[in-house]
Order: sequence, then structure tokens, then C-alpha cells
Amino acid sequence: MSRKENTKRGKARFKDAAHNAEPGEQSSSEELAEVEISPEETKFETDGVDFEILPAEDSGQETKRREPPVTVAKRRRSNDLVPYDALSAYLREIAQYPPLSRSEEHSLAVAYYKNKDREAAIRLIKSNLLLVVKIARDYERAARSLLDLVQEGNIGLMEAVKNFDPYRGVRFPSYAVWWIKAYIIRYVIANWRMVKIGTTQAQRKLFFNLQKEKEKLEREGFYAGPRLLAERLDVKESDVVEMEQRLGSPDMSVDAPISDDSESNILSVLPAEDASAEELLVRRQMQQLLKQNLDEFASTLNPKESLIFSQRMLSEEKATLQELSDKLSISKERVRQIENRIQEKLKQFLSERFGSGIGAEDFEASES
Repeated sequence: MSRKENTKRGKARFKDAAHNAEPGEQSSSEELAEVEISPEETKFETDGVDFEILPAEDSGQETKRREPPVTVAKRRRSNDLVPYDALSAYLREIAQYPPLSRSEEHSLAVAYYKNKDREAAIRLIKSNLLLVVKIARDYERAARSLLDLVQEGNIGLMEAVKNFDPYRGVRFPSYAVWWIKAYIIRYVIANWRMVKIGTTQAQRKLFFNLQKEKEKLEREGFYAGPRLLAERLDVKESDVVEMEQRLGSPDMSVDAPISDDSESNILSVLPAEDASAEELLVRRQMQQLLKQNLDEFASTLNPKESLIFSQRMLSEEKATLQELSDKLSISKERVRQIENRIQEKLKQFLSERFGSGIGAEDFEASES
């Protein structure tokens, strides 16, 4: 019988990749998806392909059989899977929460505001999770992980729900933006460096705006010096200089060696904050001596001067000019004049006792 006839009468069995599989290989590690292909569609050469000739029936004649479809096994390998991405998974999860209409938002806010309805609060939070992600992306360059920013922003969102008043005429997302930003900014500043920066309002303003303002000035053709930056950002020039130094200098461990070939670390060469026993003894003796002489000086003052001296110049919680003015029934300017006169007397008194080593400037009061 010819090869062509054998081909027509034969039953082609073919499995892609599985044909070369090792004995005992388990199919559980690989998914096999079967696709039906008719024999007419198979355009492969017959050389090297085994065909099985079906035996004839008992009648002695070959029985014509309908050729079954050829199955081709497609294999999806486990290492072809997309790597797990926590952020993408989170975005897919929160995408199922649609935004609320204005009326829905208001009714839920009222339900929580009046009755502390937990389910209403949860719906408000879920419907604004995408808003948190949008805001967090604005601060992504300042943080190591966008997910960390999102988590902090979510805490701010929950605080916004707790504090929102639906009767003030403001939509909840507009109100929540400020809480979300506040928590994200606080996190960025607290974790940007091991040494905390941005602990004052001026420093926080510089932390987020200094570089942007410098780039803006340079685009306009100006030299972005500390003085001009301070004027633009409405802060002190010294604050600008300090922030530039802190942003431009990396953190350094005090345990790091001074040099590659040195066994000493940076901590060993830093000056000690605690004074030595000798310094403490001298300081204590000077304080006692000064106190004795100040008590003697106070005895030379009249009642008004004595009150101003004790409450304005010696007290840790200094009285204001207005408070002393009310007590003495005189003007604030008169209190200031008496204070200046006391300082001149004290300066002369201390100079006679100790020379020029101690001056009245140590006891100067504030202008308030």
C-alpha cells in the first residue's frame, strides 16, 4: 500500500512538546489547552511522522473510519506568568468602587455625622480611594514607595470622614484633599532622612518648594541666590541656607570610620555635650556667687524697680510690658524706661564686682 493511502487511512496522533516529554513527567505543572485541527489544515511533511494502520475487521476487509481531529497541545509555562505587582493589584481592587453622586455622598456623610453609621463611612472611604492614589502620585519622587504614601493618605481620608461636617456646603472630596495631603506630607518629611527635617512651617515650605522656585528663577534668567529665594518664599535667608545644606548633604552615620585606613569613627572626634566635672564645679560656684551678688543688687532698688527686675529680668516666665504696666499703673513706655535704667545700674554693679567678664546683657528682656 502506498504512503499516500496509508496517510489517508491512518490516524495521525500528534502532541506538541508532550511528544518529547520525559517519562513520568506530571501534567499538573503545565496546563495543556487542546485545539482541534482537521487533517486538511495540517501542512506538515509526513517524513519522520509515525502513522498507525488500523487492523481490518473480522470480515477480512479494512473498515473505513472517520478520522478524528488532530489535537495539538499548547503549553503555558509557569515562568511565563506576569510577576506579582502589589500596586497594580491594589489599583485593580479599588477600581471596583465607583464614585458617588453628590446626593449619595451627602446622604452618607449625614448618616455618619448624625448616627456614626459605620457602613456609610466605609462607602465614603471606598469611593475616594482613587483620589488618594492621585494625590500620592504628586509626591512620588519624594518617597521610596508609592504604596507607603497611599497608606498614609488613606489614614488621612479616614480622619476626613471623622471630622467632615456635611452642612457646611463643601463636598467631601474637596474637604478630604487637605487631610490626605497633610498625612502624606508628614510621612514624607518624617521618612525622607534619618535626621528629621521640616519641623517648622518655614522648613516645610522650603522642603517642598525650594527646588521648584530655584528652577523657576533660573528659567526667568535670575540667579537663584539665598536672598532672592527667601524673598520669593517669604522666609528668612538663614532658613534657605540651612535647608540647602541639609538637602544637599547625605546622612552620615557617627559610627562610620573617619577614613578607610582609620580605626577611629566620627563619634570619637565629636565634642562631648556633657561638661567635665571641673567645668560643672566652676559653673556651679559662679552661679552661687552671681546669685548672692544679684540679691545684694536687688536690695538697692526701689519697689517699682525691684518688681520689674524680679518679674521681667530674672523670671524664667518673663512678665510682659502690659502686665507690669497694669500692676504698677504706669504706661508700657515707662516700664521700658525703668527696665533700661535697671540694666545700666546692673552693668555698673557687676563691673565693680567682677570686671568686664559678666554684663547686664545676660538679663535683657524681650520687647513684648
